[in-house]
Amino acid sequence: MRHSRFALLGILLGLALGANAEELKVGDKAPEFNLESTHGGTYQLGDKPVVLAWFPKAYTRGCTVECQSLVENGHLIEAFDVDYFMVSCDPIEDNKGFAAKHHAEFPMLSDPTTEVAKAYGVWNEGWGVPNRHNFYIGADGTILAIDRKVNVATAAEDIAAKLAELNVPRVSEEETETTSET
Repeated sequence: MRHSRFALLGILLGLALGANAEELKVGDKAPEFNLESTHGGTYQLGDKPVVLAWFPKAYTRGCTVECQSLVENGHLIEAFDVDYFMVSCDPIEDNKGFAAKHHAEFPMLSDPTTEVAKAYGVWNEGWGVPNRHNFYIGADGTILAIDRKVNVATAAEDIAAKLAELNVPRVSEEETETTSET
């Protein structure tokens, strides 16, 4: 009887904190999304690999350090044929200001309804913000890896290392030269 009370308490606590009954895992299809971008327009899963770097809240200390890592070392990620985004549940205006303040040239996405954060299992009901998790999604929409222990100080380096480990194709030298000429 005593064990069943603890089990019930654990279940209730999990529900109160927004725990998902079925957590996404490697090999699952990534939930579709259509989120507004700091670059204007919206982004969704496409036909190339994607990294979604979920972060709790713009202008906070850890999120600022993570953003700075991606700004300063984003070239390491850009060596791969991948789209990458920081994603939060902040209003788009907050993310635009945050991106501008830190000179982020990569797009940040906003999910103010929390619908996509909940679909990815990152929404933390108890704190009212998404958890800091990175999702690596293949060109076919399959989740290749999930990082639930993101180091904000080395975020860009860690993402690039994971992309290499996953054998994500690199951008060819010809594409790099064409891009730099435009």
